[in-house]
Amino acid sequence: MGEFFIVSAFLGTLLFLLPVYVRVEAHADVRENKCWFFLGLYRYLKIVGGYGQLEKDGIALHITKKKAIFLPYASMSDARKKFEITQGFQPVSFHQVIETGGADSVYGIMLGAALTAIAGSVFSVMQTKHPFLSLKNNVLLSHRTELKVSLQSEVVFNGLVIAIAAVKKILEAIINWIRTKKLTASWKKQRNA
Repeated sequence: MGEFFIVSAFLGTLLFLLPVYVRVEAHADVRENKCWFFLGLYRYLKIVGGYGQLEKDGIALHITKKKAIFLPYASMSDARKKFEITQGFQPVSFHQVIETGGADSVYGIMLGAALTAIAGSVFSVMQTKHPFLSLKNNVLLSHRTELKVSLQSEVVFNGLVIAIAAVKKILEAIINWIRTKKLTASWKKQRNA
C-alpha cells in the first residue's frame, strides 16, 4: 500500500510539473468564407477541430457534420474582456503563410512586400518580449484573385499554471460574492432604518 501511494504521488507530481504543449492551426480562405481550425495537445492529440463561417449575426463553428456552435458578435466583445492569459502560458512558435493574388501586377508585388515588412516589424517586437519564440512569415503571390491565411501556433504551460489560474478565478468569484453580500446587507439596513 505504501509503495502504491509513493508511486502515485510521484507520477501525479510529475504530470503536474511536465510541460503541456497546445497547438493551434488555422487556415482561412476569404473566397470560400471558411476558416478550418485544429486545437490539439502535443501536435497530434485532437481536442477540437472543424471549420467556421462568418454569418450575418455571428460566427458559426461546425465541430462535426451534425453539430455546430453559433457565437453572436455581441457576446464576443464581453468574452474578450473576460479572457486573460496569465504569465505561465509561454508562446513557443507562431508561423504564418499569406497567399494573395497579384503576381502579375505591380500593386500585388507591393502588397506582398508591405505584408512582409509589417510582419517583420511585429515579429521583431515579439522577439524582444519572448526571445525563444520561433517566428516565421511567408507571403505567396498567385495569379488568381484570392486571399488565404494559414497559421500555426504553439503554447506551453504546465498543470501548476492551470491550478494557479483556477485558484485565482475561484478567489475572484468569492471576493465578488462577498462584496455583493455586503452591499446587499448594507442596503437592507438602510431600507429598514
